Amino acid sequence: MLAASPIRAEESSRPPEHKTFVVRPDLRTGRLVRSVVVSPLNAGDKIAGAAATFDALVEQAAKAHDVDPLLVHSMIKTESGYNAYAVSPKGAEGLMQLTPPTARMLGVTNSFDPQQNIEAGVKYLKYLQTIYKDDRLALAAYNAGPGAVEKYKWIPPYPETQNYVYQVGKRYGEARKAAAAPTPAPTKEPAPVVTREHPMLEHFIDENGRLHLKTTP
Repeated sequence: MLAASPIRAEESSRPPEHKTFVVRPDLRTGRLVRSVVVSPLNAGDKIAGAAATFDALVEQAAKAHDVDPLLVHSMIKTESGYNAYAVSPKGAEGLMQLTPPTARMLGVTNSFDPQQNIEAGVKYLKYLQTIYKDDRLALAAYNAGPGAVEKYKWIPPYPETQNYVYQVGKRYGEARKAAAAPTPAPTKEPAPVVTREHPMLEHFIDENGRLHLKTTP
C-alpha cells in the first residue's frame, strides 16, 4: 500500500534545504552527468513567514476537499518545516512529503511545485479520513501506509509513525486552541481631563450694608 511520508521524527525537524540539479562533465568518460546538490536555506527563509507564504494554497486545497486547514498546516510543519524542496532519505518529496508512487497515483508531475504537492497531499488525507473516520488513523496511514494500519487495526507500533501522529496532533491541538482564543478587546485610553481655571470671586460690603461681588484674574 502507498504511504505519503516515510520519514523519521528527526528528519522532519531538520533544517530546510534547497534542492538543485547540477550538470557536470565526467572527466573519465566525457559524458555529462546530472547530480543533485542539497544546501540549507538561509535562516531568514526558515519557518518565519513560511506558513503565510503557503497559506492561500492550503486554504484553497482544504476548502476544496473539506479538510481543516489547521490540520494541513500542522502536517506540513511536521513533514517538512515548510521547505518546498525537502527530500527525505527514503525519497519523500516536497512540503507534504509525497513518495514518488503516491505522487504518481495522485497525478502529480512535480512534487516540488507547492500547489501540486499541497493539493495532492490534502486530497490523499481526505481519502484516508473517509476510510478511517479517525484523524489519528488517517495520519498513521499517511505516514506508514494504509496496509500497516489495516494490519494492526490501529496506529502501527512503529516509533516513527507513533511520534508522527503525536507531533501532528500536538501542533493541531495548539493551533485550534489559539484559533478559539477570544481576541482581546482594544483598550481605550481614558479621556483627557480638561481643567479650566476660573477667576477668583471677591466680595465686600459698602457703607450702606449692601453686598458687592466682583471677579479678579
